[in-house]
Amino acid sequence: MCLLIANYEKRMRNLQMLIILLSASLLVWIAVLIDAALGLKSLDRLEDSDTMTEGPLLSVITAARNEEAGLEESLKTQLQQSYKRIEWILVNDRSTDSTGSIMDRLQKSDTRVKCIDIKTLPSGWLGKNHALYKGYLESSGELILFTDADVLFKKEALSKAVHYFSKNDLDHLTAAPSLMGRSFWLNTFIAFFLFGFSYYKRPWLANNQRSKTGIGIGAFNMVSRQSYEAIGTHKAIKMRPDDDLMLGMRIKQNGLKQKFATAMDLIEVEWYESLKEAFKGLEKNTFAGLHYRVSMVCLQLPAHSFLRCFPLSQFFQPKKLFLV
Repeated sequence: MCLLIANYEKRMRNLQMLIILLSASLLVWIAVLIDAALGLKSLDRLEDSDTMTEGPLLSVITAARNEEAGLEESLKTQLQQSYKRIEWILVNDRSTDSTGSIMDRLQKSDTRVKCIDIKTLPSGWLGKNHALYKGYLESSGELILFTDADVLFKKEALSKAVHYFSKNDLDHLTAAPSLMGRSFWLNTFIAFFLFGFSYYKRPWLANNQRSKTGIGIGAFNMVSRQSYEAIGTHKAIKMRPDDDLMLGMRIKQNGLKQKFATAMDLIEVEWYESLKEAFKGLEKNTFAGLHYRVSMVCLQLPAHSFLRCFPLSQFFQPKKLFLV
């Protein structure tokens, strides 16, 4: 009888421990979800901004390497913008496909377009960073927009962005686009990634001048020329694969004014064409996103394992849970 009572009490202790772990994990996730919901709700929508057709000269710099598939469609959406004072600097970064010829054709058809053809990559540079920097050297705008070669813009996107930038007296504006995927599983992965990114970065804190958090998104990084030069241009981040994020970080580190807004109805981008490409892209950028700190990797792995895997794993090990 005493043995049965002892075994029962041990089972109850194990059950209580599991309940505590599950409750703690649930509370953490509830706190994370509430924080994310409030943070995302606080973001401004560029769609709600007024438009302006005249203002400071805007230099749109697009670098592309072997981007023939979506380049022309992207550039056509840029060239139809309602904002009038724009110049385009298109940088062909050592492409082996028809990227260069697409750019050249657009240059011949539109006097606002200037093309740069890069043949070699200097030592100590990553290709995209070097290409964007070369584009900056050829630009004249008071404002600079760094964007990617697969981004689609609605007609009012840049007029609303410039108005928002000017109204808020910004040094840097970055905007979250609508991310598209070609399959159910890719869209599922995008949702999972965005949640993880928000959970780790809490990007809405970029709008708090007292916070050290800075953010930059490759699809849309608008910066004043003066501020871009003040942070050292892409020279200061020339070996960073996460150059878009680091540009925003350096803006914040230098005490400049930054805003992160959403532009889901104004900007669209196909993030990756397949899950395989998505995994490869994250493999390249994740360690950089953790600031190349092994300590952060060591911290993140057990934290994710505990919060996401450990409590659930106990449900599938009833024998272990109730072992005498």
